[in-house]
Amino acid sequence: MFNQFGSTAETLSKASAAVLRIGTDAHLYDDPEDVNIAPLLDSKFESEKCEALKRLLALIAQGFDVSNFFPQVVKNVASQSSEVKKLVYLYLLHYAEKRPNEALLSINYFQKDLGDPNPLVRAWALRTMAGIRLHVIAPLALSAVGKCARDPAVYVRKCAANALPKLHDLRLEEHAPAIEELVGILLNDHSPGVVGAAAAAFTSICPNNFSLIGKNYKKLCQILPDVEEWGQILLIGTLLRYVVARHGLVRESLMLSLHGLESNGFYEKDGLVGDKKDGDKSDSFDANLVSLVSKCYIEGPDEYLSLSNGVDTVAASFDSKETTSVGDNEDVKILLQCTSPLLWSNNSAVVLAAAGVQWIMAPLEDVKKIVKPLLFLLRSSTASKYVVLCNILVFAKAVPSLFAPHFEDFFICSSDAYQVKAHKLEMLSLIATTSSISSILREFEDYIKDPDRRFAADTVAAIGLCAKRLPEIPTACLNGLLALVRQESFAGDLELVDGEAGVLVQAVMSIQTIIERDPLSHEKVIVQLFRCLDSVKVAAARATIIWMVGVYCSLGHIIPRMLTTITKYLAWSFKSEASETKLQILNTAAKVLISAEVEDFQMLKKIVLYVLELGECDLNYDVRDRTRFLKKMLSYKLACHEPTEDSVASQENIAEHVVEYVFGRKLKPFSPLNLHNRFYLPGSLSQIVLHAAPGYEPLPKPCSFVVEEHDQLSDSGRQREAMSGLNGSQESSETVDEDGSSEYDSESYNGSDFSSDGDERNDANDAADPLIQFSDIAVSTDQEELRSKRALDLWLDEESSTSNQTPSALDRNQSSYAKISIGDIGSRVKPKSYTLLDPGNGNGVKIDYTFLSEVSTVSPLHVCVEVLFQNSSTEPIVEVSLEDEEAMNVSDSAEQTLVGKANASYNNVPTLIPMEELSCLEPGQSAKRLIQVRFHHHLLPMRLSLHYNGKKVPVKLRPDLGYLVKPFSITIEEFLSTESRLPGMFEYTRRCTFTDHIKDTRMENGKDKFLTICESITLKVLSNSNLHLVSVDLPVASTLEDATGLRLRFSSKILSSEIPLLITITVQGKCTEDLNLTVKINCEETVFGLNLLNRIANFMVETSSSAI
Repeated sequence: MFNQFGSTAETLSKASAAVLRIGTDAHLYDDPEDVNIAPLLDSKFESEKCEALKRLLALIAQGFDVSNFFPQVVKNVASQSSEVKKLVYLYLLHYAEKRPNEALLSINYFQKDLGDPNPLVRAWALRTMAGIRLHVIAPLALSAVGKCARDPAVYVRKCAANALPKLHDLRLEEHAPAIEELVGILLNDHSPGVVGAAAAAFTSICPNNFSLIGKNYKKLCQILPDVEEWGQILLIGTLLRYVVARHGLVRESLMLSLHGLESNGFYEKDGLVGDKKDGDKSDSFDANLVSLVSKCYIEGPDEYLSLSNGVDTVAASFDSKETTSVGDNEDVKILLQCTSPLLWSNNSAVVLAAAGVQWIMAPLEDVKKIVKPLLFLLRSSTASKYVVLCNILVFAKAVPSLFAPHFEDFFICSSDAYQVKAHKLEMLSLIATTSSISSILREFEDYIKDPDRRFAADTVAAIGLCAKRLPEIPTACLNGLLALVRQESFAGDLELVDGEAGVLVQAVMSIQTIIERDPLSHEKVIVQLFRCLDSVKVAAARATIIWMVGVYCSLGHIIPRMLTTITKYLAWSFKSEASETKLQILNTAAKVLISAEVEDFQMLKKIVLYVLELGECDLNYDVRDRTRFLKKMLSYKLACHEPTEDSVASQENIAEHVVEYVFGRKLKPFSPLNLHNRFYLPGSLSQIVLHAAPGYEPLPKPCSFVVEEHDQLSDSGRQREAMSGLNGSQESSETVDEDGSSEYDSESYNGSDFSSDGDERNDANDAADPLIQFSDIAVSTDQEELRSKRALDLWLDEESSTSNQTPSALDRNQSSYAKISIGDIGSRVKPKSYTLLDPGNGNGVKIDYTFLSEVSTVSPLHVCVEVLFQNSSTEPIVEVSLEDEEAMNVSDSAEQTLVGKANASYNNVPTLIPMEELSCLEPGQSAKRLIQVRFHHHLLPMRLSLHYNGKKVPVKLRPDLGYLVKPFSITIEEFLSTESRLPGMFEYTRRCTFTDHIKDTRMENGKDKFLTICESITLKVLSNSNLHLVSVDLPVASTLEDATGLRLRFSSKILSSEIPLLITITVQGKCTEDLNLTVKINCEETVFGLNLLNRIANFMVETSSSAI
């Protein structure tokens, strides 16, 4: 290629690779020793040190030993460059165990870096200290972890959680309680990233210390959706184990469905269990298998199966004290609610973990919610398809009807691996029903023709299982299987054809499986198999047919008359048979002789004697031993001239009883219980490999964790305190820097004379109330602690405040709030005005609009908008009106997608209530009109048409999120109660800066500074949104210049759904300086709440056009 340019494919490939390496450090791996490293490590330039360290790490990656550079690298730990520090830490982690003495020299630097203002440096230092696995520095590392567990930076606290398992691996028994205490502190963190790492530490350090989980259970459930995906897996398992240990299994769940199945009416549950009259109960709900699964989950398969004697062993029912109910247990209900959304997670392991919780704990009628997420995972995730199928198989074995309607999802794809194909075949045989079996059998017909003959053999076996489960279809299956046995290809030497022998063997075994259900009705099928015996050359298949000769030798009227002929044929072919076939011929000969009729006895005895003589001379010692055993056992039969009718219990005919017992009785079919019925927790590695993998633990014994009464009271108090201070602690621990954008940032607006009526009903009461009222709402101790520890240097130099606080300080932390009464605020509210049409685009027509707080008289979905028309031209304007353009034209597909089905129930409500037409608008004249609008979506503008002077101008009326809600008057107690029910995923926070109070001239005239700040914030909020002011609270302990802790609460309801929406604004900063506001919204409508939060944060930053 390109020879005319002197280039080849190889040279072009090298050139392309070189271009891709430009600007990277990949060249260090080519020849990392091409530069003398030692001088670079001693250089005074940070860039050269960085180059040398990168080369050392490249050598380490290639397997070279560069530990001789350890002293030179260690001294660079004092470098001021963060990049050099990071590389030095990586080097030290690799060689610390080889050079422990030199590593100890760097401990002082690590401790110094733990006080660095840069959180990344603190995290690197902690990670390196914990990674140096030396018992000498373990106490220092534990102290560092304890300090970093309370660090203000989230990343540092997360590194502290990751360091705890490393310290635990050092087997520090004397420090085990301290390590577990740190795990509890990190589990109580408000950052999802820290909680995920703490859950991993809990799993590896103290998985059975459920007291740590009980203290923070509700908060862990609420924060679960926000934790990183791999942390969610561990946290889900931990919460499930806690609930089982604390409350036991759920009585209404599938795991306990065996006990009280009839009384609870589970057979009538839709989609789970079929009608009992159909006689198909075992196919829809295998109660014995469900009991086995539940026992395996609790006790472990090895322990449970060792105590069981067989498949029919039914475990004793659970004690009623070890069970609970979903309706009565709040912990179980919260766990099921917080794991339900995770069924649609992007991570397949999270989906399996959440499905496991629903499978074990959910009521029986709710178990079916796991079906569609698992099927979606099966279709979308190729990498995890096998793992998902292994878990689905367990679910389908217990409740086949769960997946029966979705049988098409288990049809084989050509790209599936063999293991996936085998599991799908097993699934199809499990969930086949009378309505779906015809489609499944048509699929099986194609699978039998597959070039992969091992897969074809598995398909034949699946046909037999389907026929065994469904008694309506054996005839059709038997005809097809017999045709398969009679194929001409089986007449040759199939041992040389790869996989064909397996197909034939499975066909014969499937026929045998079908016959076992009702042998008498399939007598002719057995006869056809006997006639095919000469054409079947595969040893395993011949052995199976010969075994059937002995088992059914006395069945019906046709088979006994054929025994002499068949036995002669077996004796004739004995010499040329394989060893396994010879063994079956010997067994069959014994069975035939025992059940022989009088007229055939002499002939059969001669044939059996001939076969026994051949067996005694066989080259295989197993055949010889079997022959001697049978000859001795049948000696009494071979010595008599006719079969005996009755046997007398005497010493002479004991052998006859033994023979009758061994060869005459009907044996029960063997069920490989220990191989196929080993169940482990869903989503675990053990369920895939079918044995207990390292680290696997079954669920704890139900109700094995008992909480003392005083512990329960203290735990509930701590949970309430944590929930009340969730916002303050979270925002103090982690700085959120989000830049939101709004459609209104570029809109022009001006003040207007319109006033809000939302708070007029409270004016009279506010005027009569005192300015300040005391409230019994206690301040959060965490907020006071974080306020007093605002400076990072203080945190770095001092110990935890909880250990040094005096009783008086603790009393001050629990001081009360003062309730501030603002008074007449509604009359000063000035709603914001937006431009609908400017004079440049409207030929002199200017239109402004303002959202009003008035309630629509037409529908609760409508918003009142006041439109101001102004004629800036020199000519009069006639016939001015606004019409809904979307009522005449079809909305574009993008908007229709956003609207979706949310407004389907409001299609009969008009989008726009027509305004009164303006007949004439003279030059310089203005007029106001009121329109009522129903927006399709809180982000989509409404398309309107402006008509005037016979013209049509399209305009867009943009919604204001602040007016898509309505005031919701509640008390402060109701506000806090509602807020406590909407934490975690229903809570959103944002920080912003507020400066309007600084420009207020009344601040300089001696007016109360706190009251000025409260009025400024309230007016800003009410001028941009339609809310109800619930309360304004100020900590009594605040100084005269410090507004930190000031809190304003607003309440409202979303117009379209009547869902409550709560807003809390917390102030931080000095009265005369810029204030930092933390805006928190609690709302079940996640998208609406987040958008409104950004809207509020944006207009709070905007500067007002005039002073108050």
